[in-house]
Amino acid sequence: MGVLFRNSRRKLSQGLLFWLEVGEGTPVVFLHGAWHDSSQWVSVMDLLAENIHCLTPDLLGFGESESPNIHHSIDLQVECISELIEALKLEKVYLVGDSLGGWIAASYALKYPEKTNGLVLLEPEGVGIKGQENSWQKEQKLFNCPPLIFKILRLLAPLIKLIGWEKRISENLQLRQKLLQYSTACQLLFNRQALEIEAELLHNRLYSLEVPCLILQGGQDTPNALDKSHNYARLIPKVDFKIIAHGENNLPESCAGVVAEYIRDFVQENC
Repeated sequence: MGVLFRNSRRKLSQGLLFWLEVGEGTPVVFLHGAWHDSSQWVSVMDLLAENIHCLTPDLLGFGESESPNIHHSIDLQVECISELIEALKLEKVYLVGDSLGGWIAASYALKYPEKTNGLVLLEPEGVGIKGQENSWQKEQKLFNCPPLIFKILRLLAPLIKLIGWEKRISENLQLRQKLLQYSTACQLLFNRQALEIEAELLHNRLYSLEVPCLILQGGQDTPNALDKSHNYARLIPKVDFKIIAHGENNLPESCAGVVAEYIRDFVQENC
C-alpha cells in the first residue's frame, strides 16, 4: 500500500458512520458488499488515489459504523449515503458498489440522478431472478434457526458422518456463522417481509436510470450472480457490460488491478 488512508467518523441522523478516505480529484464513493466492510475496497482505492478522491463507508450496521436497533432497508442506507455526501459538500459523485453495495448505489442514482455522475456495479444484488426466493428462504431458516438445533447436530456428529450428511451439515454450519456475523445484511437481503423486499427490487425501475453505468462481473462467479448482472445490463439504457473471465466473486479483492483500471477509464470517459 503506497498511500496514507484517512479514517473518519460522523454522526448522522440514523447513527454514527465510519469511512476510509484517500486521494484527491474526482470524488468516487465505494460501497461494500453484503459480507464485507469498507476494507473490501482498500486495494482498489490504493491504485486509484493518485487522481481520484476515494471514499468508502462502512454501511450503517456494518464494520465500525453504528448498529442501531432499527428496521433496516435499502432506502435507509441510501439516505445515510446521501446525508454523508451532503455533509462532505460533494455536489456530484461517482458511485461504485459491489453486491449489496451495487443495489444501494443503483437505488441512490435512481433517487438522486442530479447528484450522480455515473455508476460502476460489480455483481450487483437488487433484481429478481428465477430460484432466488428458494435461496433466500434457505438462508432465512439457517439465520433464524434456534442455536439448540446446531448443538444437537454437533452431538450427533458420529451418526451424521455415518449416514453421509457430514459435508452438507458442515457447509450449513459455516454459512450460518457468516450470516450471524452480518445480521444487517441478512435483514436487507432476505430477513424482512417478502413484500417489503419486493418493493425495493429494481427490475421495474432500471429502465429509467439516467446516468451512465458500467457493470463488472466475474466469469467464474455463481450462475445466480451472472443472471443478476445480465438482468441489470438488459434493463439499464446507458450501460457497458464487462465480463472478467477469470474472476469469481469478490472482484474488489480478487481482481483489484483489473477493477481499478476499469473504474479509472470509466471516470475519465464520463468526466
